[in-house]
Amino acid sequence: MLRTLVALVAAAGLACTAAPASERTRTIAPGVDVAGLRVGLLSAEPARARIDAASSRPLTILDGSRETTVDPAALDAQVNVNAAVSSALAATPGSRIALPVRYSPAKAKKLVAGLAARFDRAPVDAQVVGATSAGPLLSAAKDGRAVDRQAMTAALGKLLRDGTRAPLRLITEPTRATRTVAHFGPVIVVTRGVNTLRLYDGKRLVRTFPVATGQAIYPTPAGIWHVVNKQLNPWWYPPTYDSWAKGLKPVPPGPSNPLGTRWMGLDAAGVGIHGTDAPTSIGYSASHGCIRMHVPDAEWLFEHVRVGTPVVIL
Repeated sequence: MLRTLVALVAAAGLACTAAPASERTRTIAPGVDVAGLRVGLLSAEPARARIDAASSRPLTILDGSRETTVDPAALDAQVNVNAAVSSALAATPGSRIALPVRYSPAKAKKLVAGLAARFDRAPVDAQVVGATSAGPLLSAAKDGRAVDRQAMTAALGKLLRDGTRAPLRLITEPTRATRTVAHFGPVIVVTRGVNTLRLYDGKRLVRTFPVATGQAIYPTPAGIWHVVNKQLNPWWYPPTYDSWAKGLKPVPPGPSNPLGTRWMGLDAAGVGIHGTDAPTSIGYSASHGCIRMHVPDAEWLFEHVRVGTPVVIL
């Protein structure tokens, strides 16, 4: 809580003297207020006590039903009550007198940063949550919010000068989701049962391709995955964890490369979408888990997807 003027003077080096006798006997003109506090017709000491008591009250910050209180001392607030009373005594009827307050802007900023840490809410982008034969299923985006730090810091200073200590509502601004359902971008849906790959722009079908998916003993993994890397003219390296590749050697880019000319790797271990040097396998469950495409189709798809593109395998 704020101290009385004597304690404030000790902390701030303000001059402190007893009010002159003429001040002690005079009364403030009717209708005068100091920072919203009515002090009209009061003499100096009652007016001083009223201002001191009001300025010592905590600040209240509201966010819906949540309430945060702040001790003015936490902001090093110092109120020059004597100056306010002297101004009130000299004022004409109905005057409005400001309350001289000093505080630490650095501590006010730190307080606002703490409020932001508690009450900021990050936006949530639309997400792929599944797919059907009709296309991808997308969750709705949700906007977030952020404390307006500059406005809140200024509002705290204003509240310290307000003797009524009216509650301050948290000042926020919306933060928009980056990806919405309406502007989602590319989504790939692979259906193993019919060996097709469909490219969507959000929920709009762009193009359908025949593909080869995994054999029964090397199934293409169902689930929601993402493109995590893209390679132009990739090398093929035999997987060390599969017995079928034992003894095989890496294959450089060229017409006999099992990956064709494009590779779009997924976050499913060892699985990717790629071209093939075995075009007759397209349309069948013939791969070792990857999704094979005709080379021109893979080249076209490569240009229309990005790292991060969701891939739903049904």
